[in-house]
Amino acid sequence: MERKKGQAELDSNSVNQMKELGENLRQRRKEMNLSLKEAENATSIRTAYLQALEEGEMSKLISPVYAQGFFKQYAAFLGLDGEHIVREHPQIFSRSESQEFAYGIGTLEVRNHPGSGIKWFPNALWILVFLFVLILAWYMAKWFGVL
Repeated sequence: MERKKGQAELDSNSVNQMKELGENLRQRRKEMNLSLKEAENATSIRTAYLQALEEGEMSKLISPVYAQGFFKQYAAFLGLDGEHIVREHPQIFSRSESQEFAYGIGTLEVRNHPGSGIKWFPNALWILVFLFVLILAWYMAKWFGVL
């Protein structure tokens, strides 16, 4: 897959901007004397994702939508205007690369239902128990002279 020259420049530009934004997040967190674990507890964003944000590696995040959401939430927690930053740098939070995997109809597995085994056995067992009780009742009635 070849990249055009303009895309390569944009990519290196974006990479530098991502690193710069990530470093700003890290500096702000350290100014507030917070650990990544404390930030994780406060924002409910996993530490691995917070580290990816601070390192400027948006590609480590699940998707561009999550990258934007995590960035906005983390920036707001740190007292920064994440909404404004995302609007200023939309190219950072968009990923044009194709995914290594694709979900589609062909990827669905057919699995057996837990109850799809022997369905007739419990019914046959109940029928046998019912017949046994019925025959037992008939013999008891005959013995006591009711019949």
